[in-house]
Amino acid sequence: MGRLILPFLLLAAVVGATLLSDRPAPRADFTFINRGDVTTLDVQRMSWMQDLRVCRFVFEGLCRLDVFDWDYPPVPGVAERWEVSGDKRTYTFHLRAGARWSNGEPVTSEDFLFSWRRAMLPDVASDYISLFQLIEGAAEFYDWRTRALADFKPGDDATALWKETEEQFRRLVRLDAPDDRTLRVTLLNPTPYFLDLCAFPTFSPVYPPLVRQYDVIDPATARIKTLQGWTKPPLLVSNGPFRITRWRFKRDMRFEPNPFYWDRSRLNIDSVAVVSNEDPNAQVLAFTGGGVDWVSDVTVDYKADMLAQKKQFYAEHKAEYDRLRALGLDQFEIDRRLPADPRACIHPVPAFGTYFYNFNCLPKLADGRANPFADARVRRAFAMAVDKHLLVDEVRRSGEPVATTMVPPHSIAGYESPVGLPYDPAAARALLIEAGYQTTASFPTVELLFNKDGGHDLTAAAVAKMWERNLGVHVTLAQKEIKVFRDDLKKQNYMISRAGWYGDYGDPTTFLDLSRTGDGNNDRKYSCPEYDDLLREASHEPDPKRRMQLLHDAERIITERDLPMLPLYHYITFYLFDPHKVSGINPHPRTTQMMDLVDILGDGKGAERALAMPARPVPGAAP
Repeated sequence: MGRLILPFLLLAAVVGATLLSDRPAPRADFTFINRGDVTTLDVQRMSWMQDLRVCRFVFEGLCRLDVFDWDYPPVPGVAERWEVSGDKRTYTFHLRAGARWSNGEPVTSEDFLFSWRRAMLPDVASDYISLFQLIEGAAEFYDWRTRALADFKPGDDATALWKETEEQFRRLVRLDAPDDRTLRVTLLNPTPYFLDLCAFPTFSPVYPPLVRQYDVIDPATARIKTLQGWTKPPLLVSNGPFRITRWRFKRDMRFEPNPFYWDRSRLNIDSVAVVSNEDPNAQVLAFTGGGVDWVSDVTVDYKADMLAQKKQFYAEHKAEYDRLRALGLDQFEIDRRLPADPRACIHPVPAFGTYFYNFNCLPKLADGRANPFADARVRRAFAMAVDKHLLVDEVRRSGEPVATTMVPPHSIAGYESPVGLPYDPAAARALLIEAGYQTTASFPTVELLFNKDGGHDLTAAAVAKMWERNLGVHVTLAQKEIKVFRDDLKKQNYMISRAGWYGDYGDPTTFLDLSRTGDGNNDRKYSCPEYDDLLREASHEPDPKRRMQLLHDAERIITERDLPMLPLYHYITFYLFDPHKVSGINPHPRTTQMMDLVDILGDGKGAERALAMPARPVPGAAP
């Protein structure tokens, strides 16, 4: 009888433990809805905005960005100070003694060596590998490892090859750690935005003793495969202001302060929760019902109506609004000083980003059919057949500026964007004929890929109608769940797909590198030697004015001649939060939000911080 009872007792224990672990946690001090579900917390593998947003408060790099300064200057993070050589190629970082991992261990320069080497490996296939190849020898190391893996044969010693890889890294890459608190980096060329990159999430360190336990050398291929168990609580060891304590897929994430963080006193909240909610209407209802404090990207169809209500609120307080705006206050601070009103909780922020469509540039589609969009004339034709003003004014109705370029105009000091292509249906039809499509019946059915959330369906339907009306082609809409969409995108299993990009750092290359041959984010597989040469020449150009001209010429190729992507509009990010309750969200176009700056006003937990941008006019800040 005892043998019969024991399995039931074990089952009961498992069920009991599961129920206990699934108990709802107390409401967090600050709860928000992310742009989408986090896909990974593997620092070197992430590239989606929702992943990067969480990474910024769980991990910390050598630098941080001062997000409440319009110039976004790098400020000390793990590195308390640094020196730059006279030729502006060598950076020497001095790590602060108090930098600690969430398990109490010190953050060392060797941790950065380990982490940055991961990002340089072809095994990891980081989307941002090109950024690490700004370091002298990194590209050579990548090429060596790629050749070594290609030459590896079954029966060869995979462990020996890895040891040789470590030696080649030390020999080739100009990255070294003279001691535990010093990191020296030598760049291939002077890179004016390198410190900005040192604050970018993928340049953050991971904890080597933990990650090594999940690194597996495949004996058949010699590739390093990293199992992702180390990225989940309670295992994950991080070095940022917060640590993750809970992650229930498609439900929620919870974060609490890292007790060993070097600037722990800066935090004014004791917990952060990220709830999963993919329905735009439900997101707004969650905010209005008090369930969340911030919606990071409002995408409801009635967003234009919400903006109209805010305009009415401003009209009712016009005198005070005009006075506050004349002071140069940012829009969040203006709203905080006006009377509390639910209509004032929607906040449009001009963003450093562009919404566009990808054209698959490969000769063949994934199913083996000839790809009509391999011809640049066809891509130009489809670009010139879209009435973007109609799209933003009549379909979206949210105030986004029309885009004819990838880099948002006037977003980078010293850089002038090219003109781009006009709306010209007659010229578009002539281009199709020139490309060999004498009749529209000869053009294959166009497939437009997009994911469910975010209102992409409305944009896709409108653009499809324009193509059908102006070009006479037939268009089918392929709406897919986000994970399937991402997989199809990476495998080029599409003709045309929706896309979007927010700049990662303050330089045109944050947009232009997307079209560089072999770049990890080049989902179009576009390749143009002339374009690559201009980017390469710009990377060696010491004269800032001449460098910007080279980048201008490069952007002109992709926005006026080759069109691997079709810019549609520049983003406006729509936040939803009560400025009388929440402080620490900033209105900068770079849209970098730091949870360690957030404060809940009036909660009685400490000194309140109603942070505001310094006085400076904010074009287009008000709806």
